[in-house]
Amino acid sequence: MKKFGRLLTAMVTPFDEKGNVDYEQAKKLARALLNSGSDGLVVSGTTGETPTLTREEKLRLFEEITAAVGDKATIVAGTGNYDTAESIKLTREAEKTGVDACLLTVPYYNRPTQDGLYEHFKAIANATKLPCIIYNVPSRTVTNMTAETCIKLSKIDNIVGVKEASADFVQIAKIIEGVSRDFMVFSGNDADTFPVLGLGGYGVIGVITHLVGKQYKKMMDDFFAGRIEESAKLHRSFLPLVNAMFLIGNPMPIKYALNYLGFRVGKPRLPLTEPDEKTMAAIELALKSYKVDLPLK
Repeated sequence: MKKFGRLLTAMVTPFDEKGNVDYEQAKKLARALLNSGSDGLVVSGTTGETPTLTREEKLRLFEEITAAVGDKATIVAGTGNYDTAESIKLTREAEKTGVDACLLTVPYYNRPTQDGLYEHFKAIANATKLPCIIYNVPSRTVTNMTAETCIKLSKIDNIVGVKEASADFVQIAKIIEGVSRDFMVFSGNDADTFPVLGLGGYGVIGVITHLVGKQYKKMMDDFFAGRIEESAKLHRSFLPLVNAMFLIGNPMPIKYALNYLGFRVGKPRLPLTEPDEKTMAAIELALKSYKVDLPLK
């Protein structure tokens, strides 16, 4: 298994003026993110608008981005949804594209039990050779995967980590305490990373790392080097930007920010829309307080 970096960016999916996936711009963005602090990328996750991408679009994105970055980064393919059979099929097809791992979200809408969650993730993991990262995000899925279920799943050989976006630090602490040392607990919320690292977490799958990747990486490097005060100060400095990027549902603000800064990624696909004027103004105001690390040309 390729060594996972600690900072993965959940990459937006660029669209052209007609709303089609812009694969050339996606490859350009992937390279730019790696040049501005990211160790790897999640492709076709929440930030990548996975619900509105077709299977063909997802597979082409996996293939083209993997080919574009080669061995320079870990590429994680978002292949999980609320249908176990469909998730298995997409994960098997993604495996053929050369990606390094897959991200499997807690099923949304159909509200499974904890036993159902366990069987869902177990079935997908057993159907692939890819390392699997499970993704708990109850603010979007309604269903929360408990610490007990996560710990149980961590015993499956190729389930190697969890993206925890519950913001429940008691639950996250229980997970970290109950899993093996090599099981990776990623912060799933940009505002939670420093506390998660403090509990013994591994890293982050981030959104604002599109913009301040090098600075965010320094925050994490400071933490692991024992420069705790410096790390905490940097983390606090990011919070106004985090707030701006989540004024409305992700990825609407981050796409607007990238377009505003001059890195064209297109409008979101319906049912997502561009921010209203008040939200646009708040995003623009927040951006003025930060040095952007992403190469814009």
